[in-house]
Amino acid sequence: MTIALRYAARSDVGLVRSNNQDSGYAGSHLLAVADGMGGHAGGDVASSVAIGRLMRLDSETPASDMVAALEQTVLDANQEILRRARDEPQLAGLGTTITALLRTEGKFALAHIGDSRAYLLRDGETTQVTKDHTFVQRLLDEGRLTEEEAERHPQRSVLMRVLGDVDADPELDLSLRPAHVGDRWMLCSDGLSGLVSLETIGRTMQEIEDPGECADALVQMALKGGGPDNITCIIADVVDLDRLPRGAEPPSTAPQIVGSAARTRNQPTAASGPAAKAAALTRSDSEVPYADEDFTEDEPPLRSPWPALVAVLLLLALMAGALWAAYSWSQKQFFVGTDGTHVVVFQGLAQDLGPIPLSSPVEVTDIELEQLPPIMRQQVQRTISAPDREAADEVVQRLAGAAQINAPATPTTDPADGTDGPDGTGEPSQSTEPADPSGPAPSEPAEEAPGGVDPLPSRTERTATPPDDGETS
Repeated sequence: MTIALRYAARSDVGLVRSNNQDSGYAGSHLLAVADGMGGHAGGDVASSVAIGRLMRLDSETPASDMVAALEQTVLDANQEILRRARDEPQLAGLGTTITALLRTEGKFALAHIGDSRAYLLRDGETTQVTKDHTFVQRLLDEGRLTEEEAERHPQRSVLMRVLGDVDADPELDLSLRPAHVGDRWMLCSDGLSGLVSLETIGRTMQEIEDPGECADALVQMALKGGGPDNITCIIADVVDLDRLPRGAEPPSTAPQIVGSAARTRNQPTAASGPAAKAAALTRSDSEVPYADEDFTEDEPPLRSPWPALVAVLLLLALMAGALWAAYSWSQKQFFVGTDGTHVVVFQGLAQDLGPIPLSSPVEVTDIELEQLPPIMRQQVQRTISAPDREAADEVVQRLAGAAQINAPATPTTDPADGTDGPDGTGEPSQSTEPADPSGPAPSEPAEEAPGGVDPLPSRTERTATPPDDGETS
């Protein structure tokens, strides 16, 4: 015999509430209903967290560990709810009920806390398996109220035990039950059980064979009763896969998530008729459902800002260190430039960083820019780089030598001549070479030779050709 579940899950926001604080999950191994509480921005978060933890159990678990595994998972969900309440002040006081069935092989582990319920239809008889953890139920157990009085008691929804709300570990109702082929289980929130009687629930579970149609019918009954609360319902049939009729479709194994844990958490009510129209007109639209991140697949979950802040600080420190190292290196460089009139030795780089100069003059030399040859003057104006001060000084020495060579010759005046110049114009005579003492000055007239013979012209060029043999000298 191969045991399996044929299931369906439904949830409706109801005719009064503006958001759905119920959550439900139905899978091949797990059925769970959670009814959140704690105000508009809390109940939906608590039920979503609980279902999010429990849905991890939807797999084959050893039968010997199934009760312990279910209990520990519910307690882990409780701790997560408490952590959310501590970290997010707007969620203070949030909590949720839990009713969960975990199937392994031919057994069910049942965990229950709060006033959500589990019903079992077996051999034509429907029974309520769980007991509410409410103030009214305590009065019933003590015999201080009758069933009729309990249904009308104004504090019938006051919970005595729930997940969250307090720091202590919650007290769960745990049990292990057999999975009989032909059984039909129904899990629901008090939005259904508080409006539909046990008799009506039992009759509907017997008359409607399809799990999805049966769940839809029960939800519609609660809506017709006024739908003041969220309504969640799960129907599951225990079947034997080996005894399915030939051609029958096997049960689906795809999980169904409903309520605030689902993507369709803000889906409007499925109610129709005058009651639904009146509720749509009177429901307040000013409230916006709390944006919980637990089941949002399109957005990442909330994370601590500290890792990003530390990363930014480290990046800034690295950038500052790199800038300081670059500046220190730049101040070890030199170049030769000009201040407009003289050659100047600068320390640093010839470029500026925006309004920040990266160099400073360390020596203004006596070399005037106009004394340099044009090519060197242009080089200095464009700056000449040097790896250190010694190299910069060598550049300055070369420039000084070029300036001295390029300087104009110094004029000289003949002190023996009473005139300002040889031509009597007042300009001093200039000579770059001393006169040859072996010949007369070119300006003096040649002496006449004896006998009236003209003298030979003086040879001023040392490379003149000598006379041939036989000529008169």
